[in-house]
Amino acid sequence: MNAGALSLSRGIARITGAALAPYQSAVIRIGFSATWLLFLLRELPHRQELYGPDAPWSWDLAHQLVSGNGAFTALLWFRGQFWFETVYALAAVSSLLLMLGWRTRTMSVLFLVGVLSLQNRSVFVGDGGDNVLHLMSVYLVFTRCGRVWSLDARRAARVRAARERGRRLPDRAGPVLWSVLGLALAVITASGRPDGEWFVPVLLWTVWLGLALHWLVGRYARSAQPRILLDVIADVMHNGALLVIAVEACLIYATAGWYKIQGSRWQDGTAVYYPLHLDYFSPWRGLADLMSANGTMVMLVTYGTVIVQVAFPFTLFNRRVKNVLLVAMMTEHAVIAVVLGLPFFSLAMIATDAVFLPTPFLLRLGDAAARAGTGLLRRAGLPRRQGGTGPGQPRSPEEGEPARVGFSP
Repeated sequence: MNAGALSLSRGIARITGAALAPYQSAVIRIGFSATWLLFLLRELPHRQELYGPDAPWSWDLAHQLVSGNGAFTALLWFRGQFWFETVYALAAVSSLLLMLGWRTRTMSVLFLVGVLSLQNRSVFVGDGGDNVLHLMSVYLVFTRCGRVWSLDARRAARVRAARERGRRLPDRAGPVLWSVLGLALAVITASGRPDGEWFVPVLLWTVWLGLALHWLVGRYARSAQPRILLDVIADVMHNGALLVIAVEACLIYATAGWYKIQGSRWQDGTAVYYPLHLDYFSPWRGLADLMSANGTMVMLVTYGTVIVQVAFPFTLFNRRVKNVLLVAMMTEHAVIAVVLGLPFFSLAMIATDAVFLPTPFLLRLGDAAARAGTGLLRRAGLPRRQGGTGPGQPRSPEEGEPARVGFSP
């Protein structure tokens, strides 16, 4: 076998043999679900004006727009306050459970439904981060993002420990959740909703049937071959989704940087000055004035922003340069969150950038978080919970220990 064929076979084995970047996908899961949850909680007092039945972007206007572009939103299935409150609560609860990693495959689907339902109900609400969240909520459905740092991983560790002792822990919550959601999906489909939209309903039915198939194979299959086949399919979808997320991040930065180059204000180094003096983007007027008062700083930040955004996709093949630019971009988004008052846009972009974080850094971050949590429990006088899955001993809810690999070493 020649070198090219050997490399190809190794690449195929790597893609099909494991779900890559388990820690990066966990950070993405936590980051996006936390971003959406915080947004929903912040806008809780204003939810009626943003997405309610009597919002300025009225129910009739939203229905007319959705009928034309085929967008999915559950808020237009029924008209009334009770249905709106139900969907809003579902979006918040699914975000919380996805962040904690409880039944991540199901919660990722409900998270998608919540994001699309609210965002497509009022298309003029958002700050740029909503577009990123919109796309990533679709990609998350195809990832195995609960393999580490999740309640699913903790539950899987208990199941394995019980199996080693010759016991079998029954899964009661899974079949109940699957049955309730299946009944709701059947009722909604039979009622003729949603109108015109096909992708999301097909995706919902596919995931629902896939969960049933996975449970049946795990419980009744006599050989390991069907389970291995399902794992290969899931791994390929996971790795493909992570690749799409990485490419999406590169496209966002590349297009933003190249469009900036064409602007005269970015060319003369003064573009950053102007948003600092807009009332809408100046929650801290004194801080904005301090930054804009130094012409050299404005010029450096303006040119630096363009250079980082244009150069980043080309640095992925050099680990050290990529990590430096990654820190620069995350720092830039943190500054934007504070100075320009765009916290949710910045959180969404930082969560997207997490796909490129080095695995050793995430392992150290997880160990530090575990030690901090243990210290808090000790100071509170609470016993440390045993049998869980800590950052140093990751376990998968569906298979053995994940490979510690990602998009970068």
